[in-house]
Amino acid sequence: MSIFPYFEYLDKQIFYQIKDNDSENILILIHGSGENSNVWENQFYLKIDYNIIAIDLPSHNKSSKFPELSLDLYVDVVKKLVDILKPKKLILGGHSLGGVVIQEYYFRYPDDVSALILCATGGRMRVSQVIFDSIKPDYHVFLNNLKVGLFYRKTPKDIIENTILETSQIEPDVTYNDFKICDAFDTLNKTSSIDVPCLIICGKYDQLTPVKYSQFFHDKIINSVLHIIDKSGHGVLLEKPKEVNQALEEFIKNHK
Repeated sequence: MSIFPYFEYLDKQIFYQIKDNDSENILILIHGSGENSNVWENQFYLKIDYNIIAIDLPSHNKSSKFPELSLDLYVDVVKKLVDILKPKKLILGGHSLGGVVIQEYYFRYPDDVSALILCATGGRMRVSQVIFDSIKPDYHVFLNNLKVGLFYRKTPKDIIENTILETSQIEPDVTYNDFKICDAFDTLNKTSSIDVPCLIICGKYDQLTPVKYSQFFHDKIINSVLHIIDKSGHGVLLEKPKEVNQALEEFIKNHK
């Protein structure tokens, strides 16, 4: 059963969900732009010997509001939690923007990390100007476009509508800043230096972070496994949870 605690960072509260499996090992999961920890709801059912944690990044959902958002802030928040928990082994997983955060964390603190899970993300994350132009003038336009941009065309309607509802609760400026962080990110020249095991997951029909992004990871990271999941898009975690969890369980059990 998951419980809902907070930890303090700079006198503010950071919310996280945890599935306590009575383990010294920890899997920390980071959500994408305009998302929150609920995007990982299906991963709390993983059968692994790790405690499972999903964070609401600053200014997202139940975490405190911060005046300025940055990649440095997001990485520092994760580092604070790691320092509090002091896991025996740490696996970091990230979806989209979350993948940016965990890559940056790894480059700064490589000795902390035993493995990475890179889901629907990239080493460079250029964002279309169309996305930026649709967020601030009318957030509803951006939310409506998620139906097409985030999902495979045959994804069930209830999954799409629930995702739009979750994103609608994030302030437009926060989502905008998330995408700005992604757009500025470029560590392609450092990708090949990643020397921990990596699980790479992407939806076959992902329009935001196409398969070629994940293939680049797989080509450059020697110790990596690539799963391209059919009939899914950028929202692969929600669209194909059974396939994603199967890949996660197999990967984690093979890298004890």
